[in-house]
Amino acid sequence: MVKRGWRLRLGRVVRAVVVGATGLVLGAAWAQAPDQPATTTPAEAPPSFQLEVRSSDRDVRELLQRHLELQRYREVSDLDDAELQRLLRLAERDARRLMATLGYFTPSLEIQREASPAGTTPRVVVTAEPGPQATVEGVDIAFEGDIRDATAPDAAAQRGRIRERWRLPAGRPFTQEGWDAAKTQALRDLVAHRYPAGKVSYSIADVDAATQRARLGLRLDSGPLFRLGAMQVNGVERYEPVLVPRLAQLPAGSVYDQDQIQRAQLRLVGSGYFDSAFIYVDPAGTADPAPVQVNVREARLHKVVLGLGFSTDSGPRATVDYTQNRLPGIGWRSITRLQLERKNPFIETELNAIPGEDLWRWGTSLRVERLDDGQLITHGQRLRVGRTRADEHIDRNIYLQYDRATVQAYAPNASPEDTGDGTSLSANYIWNGRYFDATPSPTSGYSIGAEIGGGVTLVGSKAVFQRTVLRTLQIVPLDESRIQWRAEGGAVLAASRARVPATQLFRTGGDVTVRGYGLREIGVERAGGVVGPGRYLFDGSVEWQKPIRRNGVVTPLEGATFIDAGVVTDSLAHMRASYGVGAGVRYRSPLGPLQVDLAYGVQVHRFRLHVNLVSTF
Repeated sequence: MVKRGWRLRLGRVVRAVVVGATGLVLGAAWAQAPDQPATTTPAEAPPSFQLEVRSSDRDVRELLQRHLELQRYREVSDLDDAELQRLLRLAERDARRLMATLGYFTPSLEIQREASPAGTTPRVVVTAEPGPQATVEGVDIAFEGDIRDATAPDAAAQRGRIRERWRLPAGRPFTQEGWDAAKTQALRDLVAHRYPAGKVSYSIADVDAATQRARLGLRLDSGPLFRLGAMQVNGVERYEPVLVPRLAQLPAGSVYDQDQIQRAQLRLVGSGYFDSAFIYVDPAGTADPAPVQVNVREARLHKVVLGLGFSTDSGPRATVDYTQNRLPGIGWRSITRLQLERKNPFIETELNAIPGEDLWRWGTSLRVERLDDGQLITHGQRLRVGRTRADEHIDRNIYLQYDRATVQAYAPNASPEDTGDGTSLSANYIWNGRYFDATPSPTSGYSIGAEIGGGVTLVGSKAVFQRTVLRTLQIVPLDESRIQWRAEGGAVLAASRARVPATQLFRTGGDVTVRGYGLREIGVERAGGVVGPGRYLFDGSVEWQKPIRRNGVVTPLEGATFIDAGVVTDSLAHMRASYGVGAGVRYRSPLGPLQVDLAYGVQVHRFRLHVNLVSTF
């Protein structure tokens, strides 16, 4: 049987024993709304008395000032002296109950009415010194239901996790708020995995006021083990019915897991087929199997996204993205993007099938672009066919790719081998892992990625080549700032005269790589002063970021200082890095993220302003 309430026993040792599933209750005044300010009377009706609370402890002072029952009687206009004295006697018991919620069971308390001249408002002064605060002496957490006798490793791990994550361990100060928070967290840990019908069946806080020690007891009733049953999907009309179970990945017979259900909802919304998704398992319903209710709202068949941007690398740009979620006849999704800008205009179309049961999907893409970096004008065409899989943290891509690059140099007499004029066919595998605390503006975490491919050149001296790229980015939080560092390395291995297309080679420099230099300004110097692509790339940066506060509140502005470095070469024996140093600001504007950096290119001996703004609507 669950008992509720509280009682105080007096004797040689004073003990406050509180039993209740809903938490420790040490005073009826605590049930008042804690955020409500003290009641005041209109100016034309002065209060019956002024109330002042004095204490060396700020928390005690604020608690009594806000929640003493005595505050309510300041509005009574005809309060006489006899009634006020009676209220002062009652206020002492009320104050002790309130202070007990903070763990103070033997306070020094004095409540008195100060003498005041005739015709003035009386003043009541409450002087409270908390004394020693009770501490937790021991905690006993017990279990009932399936979790108590379950021998499965998951059940044992869950019992251990609940005990390890207990928020009010021995040695900690005892407070009503801490006791309630600890029980709430323990219950959350219980119902989040295997046992959604779990509950607190018994709880006790036994406080010895003489020794200022508290012994805590908690019993959690898990109820039955829940296994997922068949999905009951509502809201699917436009798209294939198999989409929801394939994307959700919650197979029948699997054990209930709240985290997995939340991830399934994110996969459904992130797929682009649904604007919203809600998955619900009724804890009061059947446990094995438990019906899984899925309610989705489908995205529109057609979507157009317009974008405007500006960067110092490429100047102003405009983009148009058109999505068709179900192509007639084949049911695939198509995404077409057109970018209009001075240096790098392109058009790209991507077609993707619906994911299979293993979440892999077939797809193909075609991209046509023009890139003018001030040294070379590259007309590139790329055709890709393969399979992709996108999970919560990991993306994988396996594909065949055809590349063609037609390159025109500003300088005369540049050879095709130097400029990256060529054609190739290659097989590739890409793996990217992301482990950040939030998106799209993470404050900690890391990402790693790898690209591995190999192929053959199709013009000139046909040759086999191999291409590898490794990259990482990490954000390390500090007290009120963070360090972000990134590194990237790439290599193309091939015969010296192989005409590997420029789209498979490397150049660096610009707004998002090595600041202080122009777009793709860092490369391999060729005959005639041409800076061409190279076969080896190393670049990276270290950036210190600090949010800008105003009156102690974080603003959308952020300051940064950085060091960038990059090198592109055809020979590992002749590596000479180019460095850029500088500072900048970031602003999360209503139009989109704005980045402004002023960098100094150490090798070119000049300052360069980098501005990047992207906005979609």
